[in-house]
Parts: sequence; structure tokens; C-alpha cells
Amino acid sequence: MSTSFRVTKLPNGVRIATASMPCMKTVAVGFWAGVGGRHEAVRQSGIAHFIEHLLFKGTTQRTAKQITEHVEGVGGYINAFTTEDHTCYYAKACASHLRRLCEVLADIYVNSAFAKSEIDRERDVIREEILMYRDQPAQHAQELLTETMWPGHPLGRPLTGTVESISRIGRKELLAFQRETYCGRTTTVSIAGACDHDEVVSILRPLLSRLPVGRKPRFVRAPREIGPARLNLFSHDTEQTHIALGFHAFGRRDERRFALKLLSVILGENMSSRLFQKLRERHGYCYSIQSSTVTLDDAGAISIYAGVDHSKLERAIKMILAELETICRRAPRAAELRKAKDYTIGQTLMGLESTTTQMMWVGESLIGYGEIQDPEDIETKINAVEAEDIQRCACYCLHRGRLGVAVVGPTKEHDRIEGWLS
Repeated sequence: MSTSFRVTKLPNGVRIATASMPCMKTVAVGFWAGVGGRHEAVRQSGIAHFIEHLLFKGTTQRTAKQITEHVEGVGGYINAFTTEDHTCYYAKACASHLRRLCEVLADIYVNSAFAKSEIDRERDVIREEILMYRDQPAQHAQELLTETMWPGHPLGRPLTGTVESISRIGRKELLAFQRETYCGRTTTVSIAGACDHDEVVSILRPLLSRLPVGRKPRFVRAPREIGPARLNLFSHDTEQTHIALGFHAFGRRDERRFALKLLSVILGENMSSRLFQKLRERHGYCYSIQSSTVTLDDAGAISIYAGVDHSKLERAIKMILAELETICRRAPRAAELRKAKDYTIGQTLMGLESTTTQMMWVGESLIGYGEIQDPEDIETKINAVEAEDIQRCACYCLHRGRLGVAVVGPTKEHDRIEGWLS
């Protein structure tokens, strides 16, 4: 499938990027603000996510119902998400509705009303969202792990904020934060599918010309301290004990990130992985076990999650740690490495057949790297990783001094679990 990328920068700094996919019949549009949870002060924790919700609650031209109807009414969908360093509003529909998608997204991005009644109502909605996540032990374990790995730092706070922080954020603060951070220099629009770049620019230029140039928000860099493993235990009456282990890694501009990704695939990203085969298939300790990576501008992590029977907690933790020690001592064999590369490349290429994934690829590339990453270059770099690179990456990252652990379950044996980690 042939995809061509083009980027145009407007005078106010807005970047408009297209991934032309002529054979497709749909188009995906994403409006990206380069601001997220890590740009928030402690007292305003959750404000970026709060604003994400409010942008769907009405503008000077459309009611909340009209915003969704104007997209869903033509068979499309519209949604949004907030991360540590960006917020994305996106929609998808048949390519003939490109202008409509651009107009709706630009309207909520530039003209949101922030009505007090909607703020109060959405505040309650977000409180329920926070409580819902707390009732999901797997999600709760992941949030506790983040807090454990970056204590006292913005990266360690939940993106939703807390009930307390959301309760004290008012309309004046919401408007000030949005006006300061949603500007030309932080805004990227990515569009993928059956689209023409020049047409896209002609549609978006008048819609986004009102945005001020502004400036990119600052953030506190992540600390690089090494110390003893840290444990966060939340005792709760659950059917399973949920374990999340995380190791500090490196940022998105570090060339070792390709070895880190392959390390994660080998450990636990599919059913052929070492941890899945050992803990689930061979020993039956869990139904689900998986690994994943995250890379930000100045920090990163590789994490492992599992839900196990209470009686198997000690054996599961020790078995996971033993498997991590194994890959530090011995590089993966050639056949295992080849399978990990083929899996990673295959998943990427299959994903990029979707207009939505292409749109995400373009937007995340521009925000994270300042340019669109060429999938063929990424494939070349993945193929260039050698077994010894993965072993060195494992030795660097899977160090007990980089480890944070979160456990959610009925156990109260904090000191005993800490002993297993030493």
C-alpha cells in the first residue's frame, strides 16, 4: 500500500500533516494539543483530562448533542484521549465528509463554551470515572505502579487527577490553562486516508487562523535516581492478586528503544512470549500476563502485569524475576529474535493499513520527534538490533534499583513481599 506524507506549517505555528492513502474510502482526522498530565501543577492535577471532556460539551455554534450528531449522523465516530504529554481529539468517516470532520473538530478545539453548568456536571462524571478505575484492580495496580516509579513527580500522578483536585478546579482556571496551552505552537492536525493535502490545508487554514502563536508548555524532567526496589501495596478484597512491575528505561530519542521494544515482545507481548508460556501455559499461575513499554521525551519504562491466585503470589513474583535474570545472563537465540522482529514489524504494518492508525502515527511522530517517522526506516532499525543489544538493554533496565512494584489484593504482608524483591 502506497502512502505519501506531506506537512504544511501555518504562520501561527500550526502543523497540518496528511498521509494520503488513495485506495481507502475513509478519512481519519486528529487534532493534537502538545499538552498533557506532565504539564500540570499539583493543585491542578487532572486539568488536561478535564478540558478534554469539556470540549465535547458545546461551543458557540454547536450543542453537545450536535457535536456528536454531526459526525455519527453520517456513519462516523468521534472521540478523544489524554496522555502524559499530549491530548488528541479525533474523528473518522467516509472521505466525502472530510470537511465536516474538520469543521466539527476545529469548532470544539477553538470555540468551546465552557458553560458553568457543563463544568459542574462533567466534574461529577470524572469523579465517577476515577472511582470506576479504583474498582478495577488491574487499572488500579497500573496507577499505583506509576505513582511508585515517579513519586512526587507529575509523571507519577493519575491523568484523571484525584477527586480532591478535580473538585477545586474552577472555570477561570480551566479557561486560563486551555488558552495558554492550546495555541499554534502546540497544535498539530494529522489526516490520513483518501485526502488531498492542498485541499486539507485550504479547509483548515481559516478554521485555525484565530489560534495565537503562543509557546510550548514546560515540564519538570524525570529524575534518574537509582535506589532499592520500591513496593506499593493496596490491601483490598479482590478475587485475584494483581501485580504490576515496572523498570525505568530511557526516552523516545534513545536508539536503544528498538532493543527495548523487542525485549518486551520476547518477555510478554504475545502468547508465544516467555512469561506467557512459563507462567500460564506451563504452570497455570495466571490467565493474563503481559509486558509493555512507554517512551516519553526524557523517560521511559518497561512494565509487566499479571493477575494471579492469592496463594501463588510469591511463586509468580519469583518466577517473573527469575525469567528477567535469565535474559540478562544470556542473549536470546537467533530464532527467538527473528520471531520477535517479525512480530513487531508485522503488527506495525498491519496497523498502518488503518486510516486511524496512520493518523495516530503521523500525529505522534510530529509531537514526539518533530517529523514523521518513516515506517521503512523503523523496520530497518528493528532489523538491525542484535541479540547482544537486547541483552545489554535488559542488563541496563532490569536492575532491581530501577524496579517499582504495585500489588492490589487481600494480602497485607508488605515486608514479606519486599523480601522477595531484594
